[in-house]
Amino acid sequence: MTTSELTLPQTQETSGKGSRKGSRRVMGAGKQLHAGPVTYLVLAVFALVSLAPLVWTAIAASRTDRRLAETPPPLWFGGNLFKNMQAAWDEAGLGTAMFNSVIVAGAITISTVLFSTLAGFAFAKLQFRFSSVLLLLTIGTMMIPPQLAVVPLYLWMADLGWSNQLQTVILPTLVTAFGTFFMRQYLVQALPTELIEAARVDGASSLRVVWHVVFPAARPAMAVLGLLTFVFAWNDFLWPIIALNQQNPTVQVALNSLGTGYVPDQAVIMAGALLGTLPLLIAFILFGKQIVGGIMQGAIKG
Repeated sequence: MTTSELTLPQTQETSGKGSRKGSRRVMGAGKQLHAGPVTYLVLAVFALVSLAPLVWTAIAASRTDRRLAETPPPLWFGGNLFKNMQAAWDEAGLGTAMFNSVIVAGAITISTVLFSTLAGFAFAKLQFRFSSVLLLLTIGTMMIPPQLAVVPLYLWMADLGWSNQLQTVILPTLVTAFGTFFMRQYLVQALPTELIEAARVDGASSLRVVWHVVFPAARPAMAVLGLLTFVFAWNDFLWPIIALNQQNPTVQVALNSLGTGYVPDQAVIMAGALLGTLPLLIAFILFGKQIVGGIMQGAIKG
C-alpha cells in the first residue's frame, strides 16, 4: 500500500471536519439574536422618559387648576378630563382650528413630498449645468434662521392680499431644502442609474420614468419625509401666529388663546394641548407600522 493511499482517508476525514465546522458556523449565523435583560431595561427606561410628558399632560388635564397648584402635585388621573376637554374645545374654537390644521398640514405634506422627490431625483440622477452649485445653494438656505424671513415674508403676503388666510401659511413651505437634500441622498443609493436607462431604452417619457421608476423606488423615503413634514406643519407656531388671527386659526394659534386672562386655567390649557396632540398620536398608530415597514424595505433594497 502506497503512502498516498494511506493519507487519503485522513484527508477526506479532515475535509469532512472542515465542512461540518463550516456548516455549524452557517447554522450559528442564521440563529435569531435575542435581547438580554439589560437591553429590555434600557428600552423600558427610554420609553418611560419619552412618555412622561404626555402622561403628565393627561394627568394635569384630568385635574382642577386648584389641585395642580398644590404640593405635592398629583401623580394619578382625576375625574375632570372630559370636562376640561370640552371647556378647551369651546373656549379655543378647536373645531375650526382642527379643520384648518388638517388642510394646512395636508397641503404642505403633499406638496413637500412631491416637489422634494422631483428635485431630489434631478440632483441625484440628472446631468445639467451648475447642478452642484444649485445643490449647495439649496443646502445653504438651511443655515438661514427662519426668523430673518418673517418681516419680508409678511410684507409679501400683505401685498398679495392674503392676510389671515390659510394660503399665507401654506405657500412659503410648499417645498423645503431639507426635503430636497433628504430625497437626493436617498435616491443616489436606492435608485440604480441602469434602471432609468432601461426605461429610456423602452421608450418611456420623463413623466413615465418618474411615475413608474422614481416614485416606487423612493416610496420608503417619501413616507418618512411625509410623516416628519406633517408633524412639523401641525406643530408650527411662529409663522401661523403672525399670519393668522383667532377668527381663522390653526390648532397652535387657537391653543395660544387658552393662556390669556388674568389667571389662566392650567388644567384647561393641558386639556387643549392634549386635544392638539391626539391627531398626531392617531397618525402614528395608524401609519407607524407601514412607515417602519417602508424604511426596512428601503434598507433591504439599498
